[in-house]
Amino acid sequence: MSLNWLLMENNITREDLDTLVEFLQGNPILTQSENVSEFEREWSEWVGVKYSIFVNSGSSANLISLAALKQVTGSGGEIIVPPLTWVSDISSVLFCGYNPVFVDINPKTLSMNDEQVIAKLTENTKAVFLTHAQGFNGLTDRLLSTLTERNIPLIEDVCESHGAEFNNKKVGSFGWVSNFSFYYAHHMTTIEGGMVCTDSEEVYQICRMLRSHGMVREVTNDETKNSYKNDNPELNPEFIFAFPAFNMRNTELGAVLGRNQLKRLDANNEKRRKNFKLFLELLDPEKYQTKFNLDGSCNYAFNLILKKPDLEFCNRVMAELKAHGVEFRRGSAGGGNQLRQPYLRDMVNENEFKKYPVVEHVHFFGFYIGNYPDLPEEKIRTLCDILNKII
Repeated sequence: MSLNWLLMENNITREDLDTLVEFLQGNPILTQSENVSEFEREWSEWVGVKYSIFVNSGSSANLISLAALKQVTGSGGEIIVPPLTWVSDISSVLFCGYNPVFVDINPKTLSMNDEQVIAKLTENTKAVFLTHAQGFNGLTDRLLSTLTERNIPLIEDVCESHGAEFNNKKVGSFGWVSNFSFYYAHHMTTIEGGMVCTDSEEVYQICRMLRSHGMVREVTNDETKNSYKNDNPELNPEFIFAFPAFNMRNTELGAVLGRNQLKRLDANNEKRRKNFKLFLELLDPEKYQTKFNLDGSCNYAFNLILKKPDLEFCNRVMAELKAHGVEFRRGSAGGGNQLRQPYLRDMVNENEFKKYPVVEHVHFFGFYIGNYPDLPEEKIRTLCDILNKII
């Protein structure tokens, strides 16, 4: 029997497509314009921040955030990151000239262990780049207060955790800057797309320029714009490039789709919370990890982590998932322990990956399975029954 269970299903609805068709019939501007601005405003209101910048991917949001940090604090120094994250978090750190410092994760949240983060803070720490993994909140009061006391910026990667909360506020509203992704398999989608969020006007203006070649004309603050014009009278004011940058703009089409998706995001997230809670309640706690911290969580994936490091049992689990048509990703999001990846292999000690046993366990014995709003309850019950019968 095939469950025909994809990682994501029906994340772009007929209503979304009709909205795009209606928009196109109006002979509109398709490049970045009014809908991008409106989507940024609506997203800021939803997250609870002052400013948002719509870009072409969550990975671009990562890179722009680190590039903005470099503009504000200068290059060099260390940034604390988890080994369980998407590649672009760490590659952004490297591209911008920082040294990544790794810490293990908390098994109940799959986000960085706050005690280890605090222990590795030094005078060389330029920022903590925290990933809210797979819908879990990764923040603690202890971490936030320590970073505030030491004046160390927090960068939140919320690409997998739209709607997760800490202390009744959405994650992504706590950091110096935060990043979201609207990839197809995430909580909501603009097909490809991302958002940078911040409460700092300085960061906002820098990110607007970074998104568009470093052009000063992207600045919305007249004082900043005029200062560049006055300092560069020999240049065309429309083509002053403040610093080396990128073209990471998104389109009106992405913004129209995002605005329509945002209308149902909260309702869809409630369904995801209900699905994940049921999944954990039905799983055999002797075979699988069921004790996650669900306070404020909003998971677009079912985390299936074996209780014990048993390769033979793991192989049987994968065989059963495949036999029943259940799509999955081993190692959770991002392919598991990033320290095992070729792009880092020459930058760290040969056995560096062994220092992070929780991530190592997820790398070999952790999976994620899609959790989407249209998922029937009966499928969840059937899957758990299949998993629980594996011996």
